[in-house]
Amino acid sequence: MPSPSRRTVLATGTALGGALLAAGVPAQASAGAQPDADPWKTVLDDADLVWQRMPTTWYEGPYLGNGFLGSGIYAEPGAETSAVRFNVQHSEVQDHRPEFGSLFGLARLPIGHFTLEPVGVITGLDWRLGLRDAELTGTLTTDRGTLTFRALVHNSRSVLAVEVTPSEGERDFRWVFHPADAISPRAAFKPLPEGYRGNPPAEVAEHDGVSAAVQTLLSGGQHVTAWRERTQGATRTLYVHVAHSYPRSTALGRALAAVREASASPYDRLARTHRDWWHAYFRKSFLSLPDARIQRFYWIQLYKTAAAARRDAPVMATSGPWLESTPWPNTWWNLNVQLEYWLIHGSNHLELDAVTRALSEFRDNLSKEVSSGYRADSLGIPRTTDPQLVNGAAGTLTGYGVGIPGQDPPTPEVGNLTWALHNVWLSYRHTMDESILRDVLFPLLRKAVNYYLHFLEPGTDSRLHLPATFSPEYGGNTRDCNYDLMLLTWGCRTLLESAELLGIDDELAPGWREVLAKRVAYPTDANGFMIGADIPFAKSHRHYSHLLAVYPLYELTGRTPDERALIERSLAHWVGFEGALQGYTFTGAASMSALLGKGEDALQYLGELMTRFIQANTMYKESGPVIETPLSAAQSLHDMVCQSWGGVVRVFPALPAAWADLTVHNFRTQGAFLLSAVREGGVTRWVRLVSEAGAPCVVRHGIAGTVDVRDGRGRPLRYEETGGGVIQVALRKGESALITAKGDRPDLTVAPVPANEPAPRWGLPA
Repeated sequence: MPSPSRRTVLATGTALGGALLAAGVPAQASAGAQPDADPWKTVLDDADLVWQRMPTTWYEGPYLGNGFLGSGIYAEPGAETSAVRFNVQHSEVQDHRPEFGSLFGLARLPIGHFTLEPVGVITGLDWRLGLRDAELTGTLTTDRGTLTFRALVHNSRSVLAVEVTPSEGERDFRWVFHPADAISPRAAFKPLPEGYRGNPPAEVAEHDGVSAAVQTLLSGGQHVTAWRERTQGATRTLYVHVAHSYPRSTALGRALAAVREASASPYDRLARTHRDWWHAYFRKSFLSLPDARIQRFYWIQLYKTAAAARRDAPVMATSGPWLESTPWPNTWWNLNVQLEYWLIHGSNHLELDAVTRALSEFRDNLSKEVSSGYRADSLGIPRTTDPQLVNGAAGTLTGYGVGIPGQDPPTPEVGNLTWALHNVWLSYRHTMDESILRDVLFPLLRKAVNYYLHFLEPGTDSRLHLPATFSPEYGGNTRDCNYDLMLLTWGCRTLLESAELLGIDDELAPGWREVLAKRVAYPTDANGFMIGADIPFAKSHRHYSHLLAVYPLYELTGRTPDERALIERSLAHWVGFEGALQGYTFTGAASMSALLGKGEDALQYLGELMTRFIQANTMYKESGPVIETPLSAAQSLHDMVCQSWGGVVRVFPALPAAWADLTVHNFRTQGAFLLSAVREGGVTRWVRLVSEAGAPCVVRHGIAGTVDVRDGRGRPLRYEETGGGVIQVALRKGESALITAKGDRPDLTVAPVPANEPAPRWGLPA
């Protein structure tokens, strides 16, 4: 990556300089760049994935999407030299037979794929997935000529458009659609429930120039894939749309209309509005660091998230919109969802927050997931649900219900809703939007915690104890399960704080206070945190369910030497068992190391992840395709760059020595601040915080010695030193504070930093 220029038009400490920085005006990106060089374009172009070898699986190929429609592209299995597959999948397409549970009867259903079939034998390719435009471009070479193509899944029209320009010898290439069997993908991995069968085959027909594959569902309703090819000169463009309807059969009409409307526009016209959205999306924040491989990985995750998630789209299933053969064909709530959405906060992309929207919209279904005797005042979410948060039949074959503490079956896995609501709390804290707190978090968390309160009971030690519950995914039920005790503690504390903020005198508040005062201590032994009172941590375990109080809840942060030693001992013991460790083990370990300020350890854990688990296209697999781990790795990177738990914004809290230079811009923190900061030669040069909500501004800035604090016009601001390099500044909504070393007037340019060494691109380069 080119080195940043220090020739700048930004005037440090002046009204002009502050305004330009606040607006995100691009600065020069390299010493030889033109004055209007764009740092976002520089880092995004550098992060593009390339393919000069044929991808053969989902884990290797390009992927396009808009949160609803998704397409993964790779060689047709068994026909690697004669066809390229363009998968067509959709996050809303599912079955509707709840009697067979979320894993079969409510599972996401595969739709099918197109094959691009050249005339000749494929001999080579040169593809590029351009992140900035969210567009795949390139050539396919055969022994008969070339096919030059462009492809996108349109941001708002939800249309897959593929424009192909063939050479003379390839003019007769063809597209073929292959409908998939509409059966739960889990059928390839697990026995079928009694009475369950797949849906009937799709029927393909022409409708006045538009082709459509109509998939009728046994439950009623349908999903339809419609397509049309348009020709202009030698160029041919394929337009594809998917529609789903239940219980009515209205998808056919919608799909036909969408394809007709889209195909009336040439590819360039569609691409223009599509690119505009993506360009604006990426400019909401900026991050550059000197590890080229990790920096590219980070920007790819931002692309992947927006391709897989939108606020109004279904909460991401385990493989996002790119459904493949998988034992996990729905949404998983005991870790996957939480990890998938963490990165939206720091990267300033709350427009992707489907979790808050879905939990609010379908809250009535959450009461139905607890046993009938508790539905009046309690809520829960099962391990797996469909997009409407419905689990269907509960059982290890068809789904996993919430369960009842102290009973089994079903497995008493009761903490998942409380953990999911922690994501909602993060959305509140990063925006300070009181409507999230009042309308979603408080009423749902109140009933999630209330479910626990039905089962808490005093022991002979006069402490409050929980009956046996299940800690994902260790195995076995245990009294005083740390997963649940930690979530219950966070829940009660958050309810009390929320009630105070909202001015609510809640009748349940005394019970919440009693939990905090009398709850049994978290079970520990010589190795650190146990799974629970009955189960030590004694085998390899990929999940950090027993460590949630450390991360992500930040209830235990190493405030005292003994607490820090407990965290360090628990972390070392957890990752010390090889065998069952998986990718998100290392993202969790990286974030916990970052909490402790151990940047070298955090980087080492991310290195283990990259080396052992991340695939060529930055996807991830465990028996089947899953996407939470790479996305959570982006959050681990966030935790190294900035932490804002406990009301303090910590700038560069856990950077390794190799990251001597780093630039971050418009990073969103708790308290609704937008952070910009630059590190040069291992020294933090400046920190700038813009307040969106007027919340208390407390920052550990990391600048040695005495500091100057100035407002957006360069005028001195009063501040209070609170010790340990922490200052408090009074900022009203819309105001900003620039922090520098006393007397320093650094360059406020937002620009990429130079890479320490070259690194290969992601994808399959030559």
